[in-house]
Amino acid sequence: MDSTSTTATTPVPDRDANGRPGGPDRAAVGRVALRFLPAVAAYLVTVAVLLAADTSAGDVARYTFYALWGVVLPGTLVFRGLRRRPGTLLEDLVFGAVTGLVLELAAWAVLVGLGLQSVAVLWPLAVVVPFAAVPRLRRHWRPRGYRVMSPGASWAISGTVALTALYYYEVNLSRFPALPTGDSSRIFGDLPYMLSLAGNAKHEMPLTFPQAAGEPLHYHWFTFSHMAMTDLVGGVDLPVVAMRLMVPALSALTVLITAVVAHRLTGRAWAGPVAALLFFAVGEFTAAYPNNVSSWTFGAPPIRLMSWGSLSLTYSQPLLVALVGAVGDLLRRPGGAGAADGGSGPADGRLPALGRGAFFLVAGFALASSAAKASTLPVTLAGLAFAGLMVLVGTRRIPWTIVGLGAILAGAQLFATAVIFDFESYGLEIEVFGNVRQYWANSSEVRGSATQLAVVGATLLAFVATHQLRMLGVVPLLWRRRLKLEPVQWFLLGGALAGPAAYLVVNGFNSSYFAIASAPFGALLAAWGYCESAERAALPVRARAALAAGVLVLAAALTWAMYRHSADWAVVVAKAAGAYDVRKSYAPLLAVLGGVVVMAAAAAVAALLWWGAGRIRPGLRGRGGIVLLTASLAVGLPSIGLDVLQSRQYAWDGTWILPQSQVDAARWVRDHSEPSDVIATNSHCWEPEDWTRTDRCYNYRSQWLSAYSERSVLVEGWAYAPRMIATSGGGVASNGPFWDPALYQQNEAAVYQPTAALLAGLHRDHRVRYLVVDRKAGAESPLLPTLTKQVFDNGRTAVYELA
Repeated sequence: MDSTSTTATTPVPDRDANGRPGGPDRAAVGRVALRFLPAVAAYLVTVAVLLAADTSAGDVARYTFYALWGVVLPGTLVFRGLRRRPGTLLEDLVFGAVTGLVLELAAWAVLVGLGLQSVAVLWPLAVVVPFAAVPRLRRHWRPRGYRVMSPGASWAISGTVALTALYYYEVNLSRFPALPTGDSSRIFGDLPYMLSLAGNAKHEMPLTFPQAAGEPLHYHWFTFSHMAMTDLVGGVDLPVVAMRLMVPALSALTVLITAVVAHRLTGRAWAGPVAALLFFAVGEFTAAYPNNVSSWTFGAPPIRLMSWGSLSLTYSQPLLVALVGAVGDLLRRPGGAGAADGGSGPADGRLPALGRGAFFLVAGFALASSAAKASTLPVTLAGLAFAGLMVLVGTRRIPWTIVGLGAILAGAQLFATAVIFDFESYGLEIEVFGNVRQYWANSSEVRGSATQLAVVGATLLAFVATHQLRMLGVVPLLWRRRLKLEPVQWFLLGGALAGPAAYLVVNGFNSSYFAIASAPFGALLAAWGYCESAERAALPVRARAALAAGVLVLAAALTWAMYRHSADWAVVVAKAAGAYDVRKSYAPLLAVLGGVVVMAAAAAVAALLWWGAGRIRPGLRGRGGIVLLTASLAVGLPSIGLDVLQSRQYAWDGTWILPQSQVDAARWVRDHSEPSDVIATNSHCWEPEDWTRTDRCYNYRSQWLSAYSERSVLVEGWAYAPRMIATSGGGVASNGPFWDPALYQQNEAAVYQPTAALLAGLHRDHRVRYLVVDRKAGAESPLLPTLTKQVFDNGRTAVYELA
């Protein structure tokens, strides 16, 4: 996003513009300022969005300090020490920021493991001091030889960052307060659980399951270590980190690292903004509105919800893209990305190779990715294996670089599987087509073999059309090169295919994350193909402007059509298919399939008309392909606009009530307890507001107390415990009983049938200091105030101190 200057700066002239001796070259200073203007603009837009969402200026300033001091500075110095020669300043800072995330994990493990959280703000000195004291390292403070990015590419990347910030404001930041403002406030259901893990990470290494004190947590929890360091280093309250700052910041970092990696691998600066837009803006193609959880046809969508609802995904994405970039750089041919097999040369020149230090970057990014999101390394390993196979077949030589990289990634995966996950599968199991076979189920219908085969094929076509539109840019690349790809292109293609394949093979909703992990691979390769197609078309400036305007018009028209007429469209398609019966297994797919047919027909007609026009105006020849490709990709743009419209009209059905009275009590406990204290509570169930203790609980996901107290709870909500999820096929075990009935009964008796001996035993044997009573779940025994000291009461929630 910086269009930064080379550090081989213009020398200061002997005289200024007025002929006076000395003085700076004001024109040169102005040019440098203009080069940084895109970065400043993106930052200011993001800050404005945060302030509009009631984020305090102090929190924004503290987070900015944390990001620069605790992530960017140490990471950039280490990255500069590992890479051979500089590319662009943007690359140094962005790869440096991701490297800083890796270093932060190591710092967290040492600080929390040794109980040194109070000096966490000083950890970057472990990097800064050596780089300031050692002469050979000192040069990395002011490297020379940067390449200059074009203003157009810089502003395009800046605009993409601003677009993501505005999008998150509309669908998330403006909808949910950082802290509840009343007893009717709502929150996305999983966020309290994530907050509880971040609070646990401030005091535990490794993490434990906060809703059942002492229970091990075999889960990808590196995200929450990062959140804990944000609090410890920057002094930013965890709810503000989770609900305001983390998602826009890490999403901006992902946009930037995607652009940087695309530039590095393709040798084209313009591939950067194209890849970023394909990754973030071209979402799922669906004709359904509203598109809520009940209407998700193929698991989690690639854009909606997942970046703000799954903080582990948000955190893992920049690590994954940086890993792809480091691996891809080592796979580049000596001749460069654009020189092989008929590919056109890069538009803005190749960046220098990272050198052998890239192996260390791969190792660091892989280790950090391994337990940031469990789905990322398997997809990367599959892409690398695919590249190795294709290179072996094509050259009949063992690709030792790929073998070495595979060993590094496999080692990181083994570390996560054995050390972090303890070989826990979370209930995922191999079941080919288990996630999609319901759409061709034939239990109550009589179909012939040919009809059944057609339904199966249509289901798979709907899956590809729904989630893989961005991959259309790969088609001209494969066609042009006659499947003779470079190793890095095989790697990207393998990764792009691995995620959807895993979704079709591994059963369970969580396998959706494999498909989402493939998105950056597909976006990078599709941007490569798109840029090559655009270069061959060589559209003049006016034509490019007209094409961009046409994309906006098409996206707006499709957004309006889906918003206004999606229900009518579903009826029309169902009648045309002779299947106007919602009981048909494939009925949910008909609207999408009808859209595919219409778009394909429109593309065929447009291609024919373009061919005819080309016979009249020769200047149109050879340029229809890029117009058709651009229009096809634009079909995936309405998902963003529909998300914004839906967020204004419908409460997303994953949000629940979170009363301020509960949060106030939890935060009082946080402020009046030690990290080693354990809390007991009668709150286990998260149900609608009309639920009472006499009703059966169908949702043991109460996590508010551990989330906002940042303390472990003896027994709270246990639905997300690894041992419970392992018994439910990877789903949430929301209504299963607690695994230790005796402890559960002891916990309940402390509220409803307390005795002095029982309360003393909880304090002695389980380190319970406070008993928090949620009176909606059940009023405490009248004996409790006589046996303990009541220290907090706001009517809804009361807190009793056991010692």
